[in-house]
Amino acid sequence: MGAGSDEDDIDDIIDEICNDSSFARTPLKLKSNYPSVTPGSNGAVVQAHRKRCCPVYLGGSSSPNGIGTNISKRTCDQLRCTACDFRVSLFNDYIWDQSCDYLFFRNNMPELSKLRAKMIKKKGSRAYACQCSWRSIHELTDLQADQQLRWVCGKHAE
Repeated sequence: MGAGSDEDDIDDIIDEICNDSSFARTPLKLKSNYPSVTPGSNGAVVQAHRKRCCPVYLGGSSSPNGIGTNISKRTCDQLRCTACDFRVSLFNDYIWDQSCDYLFFRNNMPELSKLRAKMIKKKGSRAYACQCSWRSIHELTDLQADQQLRWVCGKHAE
């Protein structure tokens, strides 16, 4: 196969996408500070505003959830793990048993009925877990303090 046939394949794929009848042919409206020039249109643009925590906090069950900032120290409830690409689950008023290991979470996440086997009730704590990492947290903690965790804020809807 020569390089020319690869370029022909790419051109064919692009043509197929452009000729697809389900492909939206109307241009996107961009948000502008200027009034709309189209008569009769209101110029409204719907945008989903999503924000990330900065910094990201973990905390016990008495810590409020929400978008964490330096001023509003809220615990993130939209965590994702960049190592296993799993959403981090959190359980109020529980901690993880000392016998928990990687295989337990790998095999049982996110099924609460199976996870309960290694959950211990502890008022004021919060148990966090994805498929590859887990933590029991009692007080507000900056996520950056734990270099082993690969958790990031997955963005919050406003």
